[in-house]
Order: sequence, then C-alpha cells, then structure tokens
Amino acid sequence: MAGTMPAKASPRGSLDFDADAAATSPSPEAGSGGNGRRLARSLVIKGLCLVGGAFLLKHLTKTTTRRDHARIVAQSLSGEKFSTEQAARDPMTYFNLRLLTCPATVLADGARVLYFEQKAFWRTPERPYRQRFYMVKPCPKEMKCDVEVASYAVRDIEEYRNYCDRPKNQRPQPVEVVGDMAEHLTTVYLSKCERGRRCLYEGSTPPGGFPNSWNGASRCTSELTIFKTGEIHCWDRAYDDEGNQVWGVRQGPYEFKPGNSSTSGIMSETDFINSLQKDEKAVATLSSS
Repeated sequence: MAGTMPAKASPRGSLDFDADAAATSPSPEAGSGGNGRRLARSLVIKGLCLVGGAFLLKHLTKTTTRRDHARIVAQSLSGEKFSTEQAARDPMTYFNLRLLTCPATVLADGARVLYFEQKAFWRTPERPYRQRFYMVKPCPKEMKCDVEVASYAVRDIEEYRNYCDRPKNQRPQPVEVVGDMAEHLTTVYLSKCERGRRCLYEGSTPPGGFPNSWNGASRCTSELTIFKTGEIHCWDRAYDDEGNQVWGVRQGPYEFKPGNSSTSGIMSETDFINSLQKDEKAVATLSSS
C-alpha cells in the first residue's frame, strides 16, 4: 500500500519482524503481553488435547471383563422372544413358542438369577409347559470360556407361573428365589464370538452332556447362540444309552426373535393356527406332542 515502508532486511538476510512489530504495537510491554497470552492459550489447548486423547485411548483399549460378559448375556436372554417366523416356514418341524425371561435376583457373588418360562400358543397360551431358573455368571478363570449359564428346576412351579407377567409386589420376593431353586439340570459354557460375525456369544454343554431320564433318555445336550439383534438360537437334544436321539429337534436349533407387533400380536397367532389347520397331519402332530 502507498506510504508503507519496505521491511528492512536483517544482517542474516531474513525479514526483521521485530521492526514490524515495534511499528504496529503501542509499546514493547503490550507486545510481550500479547505473546504471553497466545503462549498460554496454546499450552491450554495442547493440555486439553493430551487429556482428551488419554481418555479416548483408555476407552478404546478398555478390556471387557468376564463380569461384563455375564451382564451382557443376562440382558440378552431377558425379554420376550418368539419362534413364530420359523414355525410359519416349517410347521411340521417347529412349533410356535413364546419364551419369557426376566431377572429374579442377584446373588452375593454377583451371579444373576433369571426366571424363564416357555409357552405353546396352540395349546395353553396362559400356562407355561417349561419353567426354569437360569444362573448366569462368569466362567472360572481356569476355563476357556467367558460365561456359564446353568439351568435349575423350579421347586414350586405353580407359585412361579407367569412370574414375569405379574407386578413385582405379586411375585415371590428375591430373597425367596435361592431357596426355590431345585436340582441342577444343565450348564452351557459361552464364549464371545470373533469380530465380524453376526453372533455375540455361542457355546454348548460339555461333549458328554448332562444326565437326563425323560422319555428313555440317559443324557441331554444343549447349544446356545446369542445374536447382536437380540435373537437367540437354542438346540436341546437327548440320547439313550445306545446314542439314539429320543427327543429334541433333529433338523436344527429353534430360532427365537424378540417380540414385536408382527410376531406377538393376536392376528399373527390366528393366521398361524389357520395355516396349520390346512394340514390335518400337522395338527395331529402338534396335539400329540
């Protein structure tokens, strides 16, 4: 611009910025104060960046403990789930079932106890035909798994019938639950699924299964897969002393999906039953099971 003096070169050949600063600053004291404030601001910003980065790094590298895994599994098992879609695809193999699971109590060691019941829509939708307690806790350190899910019989099934559907003040109280857990039935050992897969956890009973004497069986096995969508796959089977399967589905696991308006409504149940009535053989199979 006109009237502006050219910058004077320093002896080393660089521009003399001190001369420009002196020409535009009221005094040396004011200039040094501005520089000090800029330096302080820079240090504060750098400090905040370092602290924020440390917190982010800690969050990204935080290790999920086995207690965390047990909590996630208990939450994933809880709620209302249906096999309606699978039963509609293959009514000759799979029944339209409702699973309902809810928290019952937490033990002193942190183990979570869930109450579980299973209902068949076509027969007695108001009465469960299977009732269990599940104890969910971390696997022992010496085992190569993350969570164990143990099932127990219910001592008084009538007292717990429709437990999850009742108001909390009309249920057996948490302190009563431990005493109402009867004999141990099975334990499934779950491990976290590898990154990139659809599932969250999967596992099974030990290879030999657990003793079982119903319908001529000598042992039973269970497989369980928990998916990120809240869906769970269960496959229970039993075998006699000669290795023959005596109960349980042969083709593959039951697929239970979280309840919503398309799977749990009255209309969907009516449509499902109507579809079964088109095949008398299918109805007979359901009635005799």
